Amino acid sequence: MTTRAIVKSVLSGDTVIIRPKEAPAKGQPAKEKLLHLAGIQSPRLGSSTREDEPYSFSAREYLRALLVGKEVAYNVSHSIPGAGSEREFVTLLIAPAGPGQPPQDVATLVVSQGWAKLRDNVGDGEDAVRRLGAEEAKKREQLRAVEQQAKAEGKGLWAEQPESQRTVSFQMPADPHAFVAEHKDHDIDAIVEQVRDGTQLRVRLLLDEENHQFINLVLAGAKSPRASAGRENDPSTAEPWGEEAKFFTEVRMLQRSIKVRLLSAPVSLGASPFQSGPTPAGSAKSANGTNGLPAPTSGGASVIIGTAKHPNGNIAEFLCGAGLAKVIDWHAGILAPHGGLDRFRAAEKSAKDRKLGLWEGYGTKANGASNGSAAVASTTKGNEFDATVVRIWGSDQLSVVPKGEEKERRLQLSSVRGPRGTDPKSTYWANEAKEFLRKRLIGKTVHVHIDYVKPREGEYEERECATITYGNANNNIAQQLIEKGLATVLRHKRDDEDRSMELDKLILAEQTAVTDIKGLHSDKEVSVSRVVDASETASRALSYLTQWKRQGKHSAVVDFVSAGSRFKLSMPKENTKVTFVLAGIRAPRTARNAQEKSEPYGPESLRFASKYLQRDVEVAFDSTDKSGGFIGAMYAQGGANIAVELVREGLATVHQFSADQLSFGRELTAAEEEAKSAKKNIWSTYTEEDTTATKAVDETGALTPEYLDVYVSSVKEDPFSFSVQILDKDSVTSLEKLMSDFSLHHKHPTSSAPAGFSPKTGELVSAKFTEDNQWYRAKVKKASALKKEAVLYFIDYGNEETLPFSRIRPLDSKFKSLPGQAKEARLSFVKLVPRSSEYGSEALRRFNYFTENRKLVANIDQKEGNLLHLRLIDPSDPNAADDPLACINADLVREGLATVDKSVRYINSYPQVKRKLDDATEGAKKDRLGIFEFGDVSED
Repeated sequence: MTTRAIVKSVLSGDTVIIRPKEAPAKGQPAKEKLLHLAGIQSPRLGSSTREDEPYSFSAREYLRALLVGKEVAYNVSHSIPGAGSEREFVTLLIAPAGPGQPPQDVATLVVSQGWAKLRDNVGDGEDAVRRLGAEEAKKREQLRAVEQQAKAEGKGLWAEQPESQRTVSFQMPADPHAFVAEHKDHDIDAIVEQVRDGTQLRVRLLLDEENHQFINLVLAGAKSPRASAGRENDPSTAEPWGEEAKFFTEVRMLQRSIKVRLLSAPVSLGASPFQSGPTPAGSAKSANGTNGLPAPTSGGASVIIGTAKHPNGNIAEFLCGAGLAKVIDWHAGILAPHGGLDRFRAAEKSAKDRKLGLWEGYGTKANGASNGSAAVASTTKGNEFDATVVRIWGSDQLSVVPKGEEKERRLQLSSVRGPRGTDPKSTYWANEAKEFLRKRLIGKTVHVHIDYVKPREGEYEERECATITYGNANNNIAQQLIEKGLATVLRHKRDDEDRSMELDKLILAEQTAVTDIKGLHSDKEVSVSRVVDASETASRALSYLTQWKRQGKHSAVVDFVSAGSRFKLSMPKENTKVTFVLAGIRAPRTARNAQEKSEPYGPESLRFASKYLQRDVEVAFDSTDKSGGFIGAMYAQGGANIAVELVREGLATVHQFSADQLSFGRELTAAEEEAKSAKKNIWSTYTEEDTTATKAVDETGALTPEYLDVYVSSVKEDPFSFSVQILDKDSVTSLEKLMSDFSLHHKHPTSSAPAGFSPKTGELVSAKFTEDNQWYRAKVKKASALKKEAVLYFIDYGNEETLPFSRIRPLDSKFKSLPGQAKEARLSFVKLVPRSSEYGSEALRRFNYFTENRKLVANIDQKEGNLLHLRLIDPSDPNAADDPLACINADLVREGLATVDKSVRYINSYPQVKRKLDDATEGAKKDRLGIFEFGDVSED
C-alpha cells in the first residue's frame, strides 16, 4: 500500500523522518515515523561519542536538500524487529523530474550520486529472487547498475581523492562569551538540526569547510510556551500552545539553511543583576531570571541568544504575529543595534487584536472588571495632555498641573524604580536623581502620556504612571534618568501589560548605564554631605550674616514655602539651609492647622509664592530676625524681585520703614501703587482715585538724570550683560596708580603664593589673566580643590575666567582698599535679541562696534540692587548733538537687533524715551531690518 507524507528531517543519506500531511490536533505533538531506504547503506553522521564517517555529511546534505519539507510516497518493502519498534525499510518516491515522467525513486538518486552503497547481504540472481521476490530483486539489479556507473564516474564515496575530515563539536563552546564575542556582528550559515520548542533550536553552525559547531540557540526577542519534552512527547508536559509553536517553527525551520547572528551568552545562575564591572552588550543581566530561558549551573552558558533568519525573515517575529510567542522586554538592549523590538511588538499587537493563539481570551478580564481601580484605569489610561511640572517628590515621582486646570496631579514615572533605602549610597543617588529631575523639569511644560494606573496597595495610594517627555526633541526624562545610572527599570511580570510605552528605550538606557558603570552601577565611594542649618539659632544666623552680606548675591533653591514671604532655602555651594524672609513687605498670614484661621488673601499669597517652589533663585542678605531667619531680597530666574512681584499682585503690603532702607524700596512703593490702582486682591476695596495712583508711579519710577563718563570694560554673551568703569577723575587716577604698584609688586619674588595655597569662594585674590599674562585683582566665585582651579571675577574690569591655582596669589592687604571699579550693567528699556537666534551674533557684533574702545556717556535710568540700567550715548555721534534722546539703545532697536523689554516697569515713567523706542521699532519693521527681515515678529 502506498502512503503519502511530508519529510520532516533527514538523519543520513539513507534514513528520513516523516510526518502526516495534516497538522496535528490542538495541543498534540506531530506524529512521526522513521524510514530507511531499502537496499542501500549510507555513511553515518557522528555524535558526541563518535566522529562522522567519511562522506556522511555530504550524503546527508544531498538528501536533505532533496527531500526536507517535500511530499513523498512510500511502500514498505520489509521490516526488521528492533528494540521497542520495528525498523521499516521502504521504497521512497518523489515527484517526477518533468511532465509525463514517472515518480523518481529516491534510493536510485542517492546511489547514482555516489552517496550510498548497495547492502551486501542480499546476494544476486536466483538467490536474490528467493529472498526478495522477483520485483524487488529486479530493483536491486537496477541499483547495482547505477552503482557501477557512479563508481566508473568517481562520484561521492567512489571519488579518487578522499574527503577532507572536518571537525564537528557537538558540545556547547567551552567559553560561550568568548565565542559570541569572536563571531559577533557576523551572519553565520547554519542548519537547524532540532526544534525543542517554538523559540529554542539546536543549530549546526557552518563556521567554515573544516569546522562545524553545535549550539543551543534561543531566539532573541520572543518566548514561546514550553512544548512536550522527552522521547515520549507526553503532551501533558507542554504548556498551552506550546505544541503549536513548536510545529510552526518545525515546518519552516527544521533542517533548513538559515543565517544565525549571535548576540549574547547568559551568565550563570546566581549572578548579580548588576555587575560590578562593564557588561558586554546584551549580557544576560537582563535575560537571566526574567525570561524563563534555561540557565547554566556552572560558569558557562547552556544557551546562546541570537537571531535565526529564514530567507523569508526572522522566525521570532512570525511567531509573535501568529500569537505563538510573547515579546521579551529584556531583549530590547541586545536587539537595539538590529532594529529593536518595534516589529516584534507590532506583530504581537496584531495577534492580540485578532485574538490568535496565546491571546485567544485577550481583553476579557479587562472588559469585565468592575472594581474601583479598573474604573480609574479605564478613565485615565492612555490619556495624553500637556502640563507644567510644579514639584519633584523624589527620584521617580513628581506633580504636574495640566494646562487649563488648577489641581495638581501626582505622577509616577512608568516602569522606573528610583534608588531606595536609607544607607548612604542609596540616599546619595536618590538625592542626585531628585536634583536631576528638578533641574530638567521644574517649571517646564511637559507632555504626559498615562501608561497605566497602579492600584492602591497597603499604605501606598493609587498612582497614575506616565511617560513624560519635554522639549522639541521629545526627550524622555525616564530614559535620561536611567541612562545616567540614577534609576533602574522596574521588572514587570511577563504577562503584565502595565508598563511604559517606551520600555524598550528604558531597558537599552539601563544597559548603557551598566556598561559605562554610571551612577548606581558604579563602585564609586559616595557620602551624603552634612548640611548645616544656619537658621537654627539667632546667634548662628548672625555669625554667617556679615560674610554673606559682603559677598552679594548667592544661588539657592526653594525647598519649602511656609507663607507668602517666608521660605526654606538650601544653598548648595555653602552646604547650608536657611529660613528666609522677604525684606520690606508683609504677606497675610496663612493658617498652620485646622484650628487657625488664615488672614484675608493669605492662601492666595501662599499659592503665588509656591510657584517658586524648587526653583533656582538668587538671594541677597540684609539682616536677621530674632528666630534666626535671614531677611533680604530674593530674585527669580530672569531677575524678577519676588517681593516686588507679590506686592504688584496685591498679595503683600509694603512695610514702609523697612522698604526705605532698601535699594529697591522705590520699586516696592511703585508696585503697591500699581496694585492699588488695579484694585488687586488686598486692595480690591481700595477707594482712592486711580489717577492718583498712576501719578505716584510716574513720579517715583523715573530717576533724576545722572550722566556719567563710562568705558565698557567687558561683555558677557549668554545671557547678555556688560560691565562698565566710571571714568571720574579720582577713580581713573586711583586705578592707574593701583595697577602700576600692582605690576611692580608681582615682579618681586616675595609675591609668590605660599605652598599649598588654595583660594576660597568669596576671597579677593591676585590672578594672572590669560589674554595678556598680566596680574589683576579678582574675586573667587567658585573654587575646586580637586581640580585645583577657580572661577574668578576680575573686579576692576568685569571679566570672568577659570584659572588654575598656579596663576592665583593671595591679594596683599594694601591693594584691598580701593573698591572694585567694574559695575555690572544692562541696557535700559531694551534687550538684545537672544544669542541663540539667527540674529544673535550680529546683535552682539553691533553692540561691540558701538562700544569697543570708546569713551561713552551713560545715564542711570534705574538701579536693581548693584545692577545699573544704563542708556548709552556716544558723544562722537553727530545725532547726539541734535537729539537729546539719541542713544545706542535706540540704535540697536532701529537696526532690528534689540526689542523693547516689556518686563521693565519703569519704561512708562520715561514717555519720551518710550516714544523714541516705539518709533525705532516701527522704522525697523518698515525697512525689514534684523529680526523683521521676513515680516513683523512682534507676536513671536
